[in-house]
Parts: sequence; C-alpha cells; structure tokens
Amino acid sequence: MSSDFEGYEQDFAVLTAEITSKIARVPRLPPDEKKQMVANVEKQLEEAKELLEQMDLEVREIPPQSRGMYSNRMRSYKQEMGKLETDFKRSRIAYSDEVRNELLGDDGNSSENQLIKLREERAHLLDNTERLERSSRRLEAGYQIAVETEQIGQEMLENLSHDREKIKRARERLRETDANLGKSSRVLTGMLRRIIQNRILVVVLAITLVVTILMAIIFSLRRH
Repeated sequence: MSSDFEGYEQDFAVLTAEITSKIARVPRLPPDEKKQMVANVEKQLEEAKELLEQMDLEVREIPPQSRGMYSNRMRSYKQEMGKLETDFKRSRIAYSDEVRNELLGDDGNSSENQLIKLREERAHLLDNTERLERSSRRLEAGYQIAVETEQIGQEMLENLSHDREKIKRARERLRETDANLGKSSRVLTGMLRRIIQNRILVVVLAITLVVTILMAIIFSLRRH
C-alpha cells in the first residue's frame, strides 16, 4: 500500500516540476508555440489530477489509525495542484515584453489606457477565478471529511457487528455449558441414588444373614 502511494508521489513530483517549468515559459512564447504549449500543459494538468485521484484512493484503503500522515500529504499536494492551475491561468493571459511593446506602439497614451483597462479586467477575472477555486476546494474538503466520516462509521458498525456475533456465540456456549451441567447433575444424582440403594440392600442382606445365623444357633441349642 505505502509503496504504491510513494510511487504515485514520485510521478506527481516529476510531473508538477515539468508543469511549473512550462508555465513559466508560456508568456514568452510566440502565439503558435504558446498555443501548443498551453495544450501540452493542460494535458499534463489532467494527468496530475488523475495521479491525485489514484493517491486519494490509496489513502482511503489505509487503516484509520495510520491515515493521518497520508491525509496531510494529500492536502499539501492538492494545494500545490490548485496553485499550479492558478499560475497556469495567469500565464495564459500574461504578456511578454515584446507583446507589451507592440500594444504600446507609437500611440503611448491610448495604448497605455487600453493596457491598464486590460489589466483591471484581468485582475477582476483572476479574483473571480480564485474565489471559485477556493469555494471548490472547500467543497472538496467538506466532501473528503464526509467520506472519511462515512468510512469511520462503517468501520464502527462492522466492529459492533463483530462484537455482537462474539457475544451471541458466548451466550450459546453458556447455554450449552448449562445444559451439560444439568445433564451431569442428573447423572450424578442417579449414581448417588443407586449407591444409596446398594448400601441399603447390603445392610438388609447383612441383617438378614445375621438373623438367620442367630436363629440357626438358637434352634441348634434347643435340640441339645
């Protein structure tokens, strides 16, 4: 389990390093190369998201008592992923020095006003995007907590079910033990009764024998 998670971690680290390097290059590229680089980064971002999903599944399979450390690492990776997406969006609308000079051109005042307006629109767009991303992360964190709570509840129910089965089996063993003790008690009572009967019979036979011997002696003396 941990080896699989660590393998995904290594892949994620390599992939995010490549994405970071490419994001930094996007604003400086010509339009055609920029378009190709943007498509490449978008593909790699999707791959990074898939790696995060695989890592998340691995964490869910880890026992609750050992899950805390991996959950903290997952939160860090998700924050890193969110930062990469934000940087990527900014890089797509950022201007290189060459493009900025072309926008300014000879008519500096008019182009400067357009550039200021464009920057304001871009800042507003980025603010909205960041708010949406924060809301999305909060929803994702809430969903993760709900999933973990559900898993803990299921594990508790399973433990309670196992405990109930153990108690049920213990009660059945107690009933069997009580039944065996009852049988043993009846057997011992029967044996004791037979022993008493045998002793009474022996005493009666002994008394009969003694009486018979005495009568024989008495008859013998009377004849003489």
